[in-house]
Amino acid sequence: MNAVSITATSPASRAERMGFRRVLGAYLAEARSECLRYMRNPGFMLPITFLPTLLYMLFGVVMNRSAGADVARYLLVSYSVFGVMSPGLFGFGVSLALERDGGLLTYKRAVPMPPGAYLLGKMLMAMLAAPMVVLLLLAMGISMVHVPITVGQAGLLLMMSVLGVLPFCALGMLIGTLIKGQGAPGMLNVVYLPMAFLSGLWVPMNELPKALQQIAPLWPSYHLHELGLVALGLKQGGVVGHVLVLAGFTLVFVVIAAHRLRRYG
Repeated sequence: MNAVSITATSPASRAERMGFRRVLGAYLAEARSECLRYMRNPGFMLPITFLPTLLYMLFGVVMNRSAGADVARYLLVSYSVFGVMSPGLFGFGVSLALERDGGLLTYKRAVPMPPGAYLLGKMLMAMLAAPMVVLLLLAMGISMVHVPITVGQAGLLLMMSVLGVLPFCALGMLIGTLIKGQGAPGMLNVVYLPMAFLSGLWVPMNELPKALQQIAPLWPSYHLHELGLVALGLKQGGVVGHVLVLAGFTLVFVVIAAHRLRRYG
């Protein structure tokens, strides 16, 4: 009987019996532990910072040192978006798939922790890692290429990175519920790299084939890239539409992933 009663009591109902301060403390403790765990892990931080900065150094600094101001700002936006995608996709997708396989989620469901604290901790980790990548790219662009950018534009780019990582967290979360841990890195790279190319991050959108231009709005990275171009003054208008589309992507991915987590653990 005791085993039955314990099983019937869900983490959500146990969290409801906790006071507000204890619930808040549980969220903060989980968020802190997730952030520290990833920030102290070179295997996570080095890849998400190394690849965007290496590509920007090659294509944005070495090969375009004499390019005009608009080209310099465009490349900064492109590789910033490329860098923002990585913490969300890999921070959520790979770790969630591995932790599902290892039984960690089953353990966490058995403890009196608010159900959303685990996912919130990973989300905050990605929201801290993404602007770190953008800050590094900004430092490289300003010091090496003298990218003409104002303080306000740099602030908008950083704000875009903090909030713009959320759709990729949701997508990574969804992929992490669909595949096994060992296959997660390969599958996420299959999503990550083609999506970057199809969104105009490596080749300007007007130079892609017409068919690829027409399907570009299907990718969240395309809309985030458009917002970055607006932030740096390379385009005008369309902000509300792109924000709503990104919010829609986030909501849809989260709802599907949450359903799968509830059903399959």
